Parts: sequence; structure tokens; C-alpha cells
Amino acid sequence: MGILALRADERVKAVDLTGDTLCVSLMDGRMISTPLAWFPILERATPAQRSRWEICGGGYGIHWEELDEDLSTEGLLRGAPAPQGLRTF
Repeated sequence: MGILALRADERVKAVDLTGDTLCVSLMDGRMISTPLAWFPILERATPAQRSRWEICGGGYGIHWEELDEDLSTEGLLRGAPAPQGLRTF
């Protein structure tokens, strides 16, 4: 790694759910944007429910207590939607 290379910091800085998109800002400046349809629990939730998230897992996860939903930055960076069985309703 060169001396000018930035160190990756995959911890969650902020979460924004707008329309049909989940956007997660990371501490190192990257932004992950995924379709909300990948996460049916979040897609079916009300805007108020979606807004009540908290950072968990040492900064590497997002938790919605009321919805019993958890996402990790690792999964989001891999581009991993919810398992197929959870997306088929």
C-alpha cells in the first residue's frame, strides 16, 4: 500500500432512506446505495419506522429495533440482498 492510500473505514456514519433507495454513508467517505426492494422488511415499513435506526456491531451494522432488521456494511459492500425466501411475499 502506498503512503498516500487512504485507510478503509467501513463503519456506518449515516443512513438515508428515500423513496425506493437505501443510502449508507461510511466513515471513509464512501456511499453505498441499494434498492429498497432488496430488503422487504424495510420496503414495507412506514417512513417513521425506517427513520428509527441505530448503529450497532461496533459501527459495522445498522439495526431497526422495531422492525427486528439488521444490515451489515460487509453485506452491503458485497451487494447482498436479503435471502430469496425473505424477498418473496
